[in-house]
Amino acid sequence: MTEARPSAPAGDSDLGLHDPLADSFPAGTEGKILFWIAVAFSLYQIAIAAHIVTLSSQIQRALHLGFLMLLCFPLLAALHGRGVPAKVLAWVLAASGVVVAGYQWAEYVPLMMRSGMLNDIDVAIGVIALATTFAAAYVVMGPALPIVAGLFLVYALFGQYFPGPMVTRGYDFAQVIEQMSFGTEGIYGTPLYVSATYIFLFILFGSFLEKAGMIKLFTDVSLGFVGHRMGGAAKVSVVSSGLMGTISGSGVANVVTTGQFTIPLMKSFGYRAAFAGGVEATASMGGQIMPPVMGAVAFIMAETLGVAYVEVVRAAIIPAILYFASAFWMVHLEAGRRNLHGMNKEDLPSIRNALKEGWYLILPLAVLVYLLFSGYTPLFAGTVGLGLTIMLILGASAALGLPQGVLRIIFWIGLGLVAASFLQFGNSALWGGIGALLVWNLIYAGGRKTIWQVIDSLAEGAKTALPVGVACALVGVIIGTMTLTGAANTFGLYIVSVGQNSLILSLILTMITCIVLGMGIPTIPNYIITSTIAAPALLQLGVPLIVSHMFVFYFGILADLTPPVALACFAAAPIARESGFRISMEALKVAAAGFVIPYMAVYTPALMLQDGGPLAESIGYAAAVAYIVAKCVIAIGLWGIAVIGWLGHRLAIWERLLAALAALTLIAALPMTDEAGLALTALFAGLWWLRRRRA
Repeated sequence: MTEARPSAPAGDSDLGLHDPLADSFPAGTEGKILFWIAVAFSLYQIAIAAHIVTLSSQIQRALHLGFLMLLCFPLLAALHGRGVPAKVLAWVLAASGVVVAGYQWAEYVPLMMRSGMLNDIDVAIGVIALATTFAAAYVVMGPALPIVAGLFLVYALFGQYFPGPMVTRGYDFAQVIEQMSFGTEGIYGTPLYVSATYIFLFILFGSFLEKAGMIKLFTDVSLGFVGHRMGGAAKVSVVSSGLMGTISGSGVANVVTTGQFTIPLMKSFGYRAAFAGGVEATASMGGQIMPPVMGAVAFIMAETLGVAYVEVVRAAIIPAILYFASAFWMVHLEAGRRNLHGMNKEDLPSIRNALKEGWYLILPLAVLVYLLFSGYTPLFAGTVGLGLTIMLILGASAALGLPQGVLRIIFWIGLGLVAASFLQFGNSALWGGIGALLVWNLIYAGGRKTIWQVIDSLAEGAKTALPVGVACALVGVIIGTMTLTGAANTFGLYIVSVGQNSLILSLILTMITCIVLGMGIPTIPNYIITSTIAAPALLQLGVPLIVSHMFVFYFGILADLTPPVALACFAAAPIARESGFRISMEALKVAAAGFVIPYMAVYTPALMLQDGGPLAESIGYAAAVAYIVAKCVIAIGLWGIAVIGWLGHRLAIWERLLAALAALTLIAALPMTDEAGLALTALFAGLWWLRRRRA
């Protein structure tokens, strides 16, 4: 049941810490038990999403966390090959998590009545809830997030002893436990609510599409589209990872799926191992800003800001396209500098044939996007998308048992009508059709094999959701501390005081905060922490609401490419057989042009399709969008040229410095900077043309 993984290079012996869930469920009785727990977890989440089971929001969150605890500890102990004592401890911790969930369910009404006056049992259960959540985060993600959350918890408990403006009035132990372990301000806060609803459902949706062959479809289309171009192997990585980002919100997951193919392919065509790993890590992390899923942060952002999901997507779409365009440009320049040609076109798959074979896989994704942009809730859209995917998998298997010709055509037409009936009759018609297809597939052996594929997808989806769910729970400790103590105001006031003298310094300070916090912390908790601390301060400095949140989100993603931790790069290390640190240095180079995009959006919100800003007021909204996109393309183009040092020929150091200076002056929309930047761009282009003509 497990696959052999490439071994890590020397010096990277701790890679398993960064990707502990890469292997499948272990063999043996324990593995089977864990497998069926994961299946039950997914079925429970589907029942909640489809309103087959209706529970209060608090109980729903508690059961979600209980399932996470039940699956997390024993699975990680089994995957790490721990001994009997460690496995016994893992099951004890898992049982403790279940007890906490059961207590929250059984005592739901009494707990509300005892609000503010917890008894000793309540406090004990709250301590167990905190301890198991911290322990789960440690075994799944390593020490970084538990340490940060632990520091905030210490501040909540002992803030009255802190110096200067950090001092608090002091809080009773029971009050802190109630804040963190009960109600909706701590571990059961908004992040866990979003995990228990939207995030899990979209992860499951991606898991089903991957099992159905979406990775192969994306890879074949990417190969046929750009594989024959200069440096085509690396361009395939950028395009395929961008496509994968539409269904998978995990950068690390993208690395270990598409990277298994693209990194060896890049190496075979002459790319250095570190650069190949850096390209894959950069492109895969970009999947988190690629709609519609966006690493699940889109749902948390919409919930936090109280705006429609489509507004978040609208703000993300142009930066996402520019991010992948900048990575594509960097790859093109590196290929030109090293004279790396593309693959033979006759050896590549045909785009037409790939789409002909797998076009139906695009239908659930297309319906999902349509529903999201039509105003339906993400929960409804995700449920329908997941249901359609399951229906297509089961329907394709059932159709194989029919003779080719009219009968098979009639079957597909009927299945299409059943699938479309959800618009009239809701999800019940969709799940009824799935039930009928399950019975049909049980009749013959080929169908039973497909049912096992569906069951396997349910289990893999639950396993994939573990890090996100646990992170969403633990980050609630940080939010709970912020709410209890008002600590966010202290840091926010400092950023505002800096910004009164220089907005660019405030942005740099915020960027550094996002990157430092993001070292070892996944994107979702990093976004939640930094948006709680820094985004309100940027809002006070005149940065539009969504732009301020997108700014911290963007640099939270780039934190996973920044050494010394660089989670995405260390995930690529065993595949590339290269040091994770070297890969991260190359990833920074590939992503360098992308660093300018958030800054340009702050100065000109039209880049994120937001109103406001002096440019839109002076020339109009549509003209401002066109102008800032064109300026951003020029800026990232120049920045790439400066970093790689090639544009048709190797550039002298003075040419690279001139390109970098032109790019920097184009970033800020200050008086005369655009004029100076465009003038420097024209000067660079003229000098480059003269030198090329003489050569």
